[in-house]
Amino acid sequence: MRRRAARVVLLDPADRILLLHGFEPADPTATWWFTPGGGVEEDESLEEAARREVAEETGITSVRLGQLLWERTCSFDFDGRAWDQDEWYYLGRTDVTELDPSGQTALERRSVAELRWWTCEELLRSRETVYPTRLAGLLRTLLDEGPPLSPILLGTERD
Repeated sequence: MRRRAARVVLLDPADRILLLHGFEPADPTATWWFTPGGGVEEDESLEEAARREVAEETGITSVRLGQLLWERTCSFDFDGRAWDQDEWYYLGRTDVTELDPSGQTALERRSVAELRWWTCEELLRSRETVYPTRLAGLLRTLLDEGPPLSPILLGTERD
């Protein structure tokens, strides 16, 4: 199945990034961290999908959505299906740090263990699986240099 997804690099006032800790429903030992976001619905813009997904997954509705940072294509197996996904990553800012995952979909409730704010240093030191795979370095560059003038193409990855 191929789908379009809008994702958000959501930063709080301390420049911590919010990540979700996901796992394969059939094998909870297969885990990874990822940014908020998800599939774009019919007749929905990428920006609308990004805001909706953040609200559903985190309870945060006051996101200041910024520019498009990165684009990537990925392929992965999840919940018994093979996926091909085109992803657009937006910069998002919020002053809200308290999280409310009660709006998550049934599948998200079956496959998301926790939500956590990470400092860039914690992410750089982590040995856990994080998607996109270069997120720690990309975040460091974003925090040091600001958003890119045009979206960075991350290429194709197999997650």
